[in-house]
Amino acid sequence: MFGSKKNIYIAEAIGTFALVFAGCGAIIVNDTFGIQLGHTGISMVFGLIVMAMIYSIGNISGAHINPAVTLGFFFAGRIQKQEILPYITSQFTGALLAAGLLRLLFSSHESLGATFPSGGIINAFVLEVVLSFLLMFVILNVSTGHMEKGIMAGVAIGGTVALEALMGGPVSGASMNPARSLDPSLVSGNVSTLWIYLTAPVIGAWLAHPTCRMVQGSECCAVKDGTA
Repeated sequence: MFGSKKNIYIAEAIGTFALVFAGCGAIIVNDTFGIQLGHTGISMVFGLIVMAMIYSIGNISGAHINPAVTLGFFFAGRIQKQEILPYITSQFTGALLAAGLLRLLFSSHESLGATFPSGGIINAFVLEVVLSFLLMFVILNVSTGHMEKGIMAGVAIGGTVALEALMGGPVSGASMNPARSLDPSLVSGNVSTLWIYLTAPVIGAWLAHPTCRMVQGSECCAVKDGTA
């Protein structure tokens, strides 16, 4: 059952907190303690925490835990315009709290798991657009309305995050999430290429809407009763 407005936004804040704390925390731990996780381990942490949050709060808020996903649902006509700001505010708040806690725990780490392009600005931007498009395409096809829930939704979406992190991490950081990139960048002071991670995921999410409609027809992007 869809939760109350207060519960929805608390759930989104907690879910995004968990994503940034676990995912960026994995990067920090890997850097600090002898590369024990490695790139594969970090990618799996991101995928697993997304999957866990979908199963934990998917029935409350839809487990967007990503401003680009919230906007993607809006582009697809699955949420109302007035819901966007509260969702995104909750997500950025949760991410900021996680980044702040990581700063307290690992004060010597410079980046706090912020995302940086390693393969050139243009390559990183295009890759983030494509990765975000694929992620939103999967989400639109496995969700009901704007609710990421169900027996296999968590596996499909978490698996997509993990495989995209495995492939794109070395090039762009595979953010696909403005909240995941913004708050660690702000807290650590690494903001020179932040614009990539604020704009590319939104463009990718926007592109997923018409593509899903081509595949699924009007059912993909029709507002469902009781979910908007």
